[in-house]
Amino acid sequence: MEVESETQELHIHVNVEPEIRKSSTEQRSHNYSWRLRVSLYVILLLAGETIATLLGRLYYDKGGNSIWLETLVQLVGFPLTLPCYYYLKPESSSKTNNTLTNKTTTSFLTLCLVYIGLGLLAAGHSVLYSFGLLYLPVSTFSLISASQLAFNAVFSYFLNSQKFTPCILNSLVLLTTSSTLLVIQPEPDQSSTSNSSSKYNYVIGYICAIGSSAGYSLVLSLTDYAFEKILKKQTFKAILDMVTYQSLVATCAVVVGLFGSGGWKMLSTEMEEFRLGKHSYLLINIGSMISWQACWIGSVGLILEVSSLFSNVISTLCLPVVPVLAVVFFRDEMSGIKLIAMFLAIWGFVSYAYQHYIDDPKPEEEQEIPQGEEEEKETQEEKSNNIQD
Repeated sequence: MEVESETQELHIHVNVEPEIRKSSTEQRSHNYSWRLRVSLYVILLLAGETIATLLGRLYYDKGGNSIWLETLVQLVGFPLTLPCYYYLKPESSSKTNNTLTNKTTTSFLTLCLVYIGLGLLAAGHSVLYSFGLLYLPVSTFSLISASQLAFNAVFSYFLNSQKFTPCILNSLVLLTTSSTLLVIQPEPDQSSTSNSSSKYNYVIGYICAIGSSAGYSLVLSLTDYAFEKILKKQTFKAILDMVTYQSLVATCAVVVGLFGSGGWKMLSTEMEEFRLGKHSYLLINIGSMISWQACWIGSVGLILEVSSLFSNVISTLCLPVVPVLAVVFFRDEMSGIKLIAMFLAIWGFVSYAYQHYIDDPKPEEEQEIPQGEEEEKETQEEKSNNIQD
């Protein structure tokens, strides 16, 4: 009996080794694919947000005045993602008929409320974004937008169980100070007749930029909450559904505003009077639409793969890029207060990113360790059962 048990243990050990190797290779391929997806979403978010912001400022500088059109191009690009549904694999129909009948109506109503609510919030955020970009220089607007990290910390505390740590509190103070400094920066020399109106426009732009940052952070936190508590899916189809339906609702709301305000009547004359010509007018708006759609996919993808906090941190990476490009292409003035505000904002971003690094140091190890323990337990149980037999 002892010889038979020893031979059985050796046989089991030989059979278990290739299974462990297969699981380790699967874990490595999963980690590589996860990193590849996250890297792709990061590129889409950074490139899309940077290009869209610069094109939006170019639209206003060269004669564009339609707030509703600038808002519409941020949302109307969702049909570009519809062909992606064709390449998705159909989900396995393993659920029973009882669960389908019990959950279909409630899930459908819940999903409708989620998409409608997030779509309306996205529309409001986009309108405030367009107003802020119209009345502020693009460098100032980009620096004020860094306050979205502070708003995200507050919303994540209530919605996503985010804890306030010394690094996060330090980031909040720095980002708040950075945005406050931009209120007292000196304005360029202007005539006395337009001085009061320019100050009024600057205040309006500042308020809209702050409101846009708060709205964007709220949308990210609620999207994270919806993925975790309501949708409970981690698939690319869930990302497409969120972007498509949310953008559809937001687009309908903006179209109602465009026709309700009568702004659509001025689009033809605006295109004819555009300084760069009709073709440039169309190319700028089409480029903005594509860039914003890439930004939305990258943002929602990072929320699904990591968290809304990480998505917001990556979005803030555009902070040092956009003001520098604005100085190069739009000749924005980079005053001393703007430099100090940029330094404080970058410092706040680094503090926020460092806290995220502390919270999630090595996600691969967290996934591999429990799987290894489970495999050891299973092999031990199999050995004991075979010995008893």
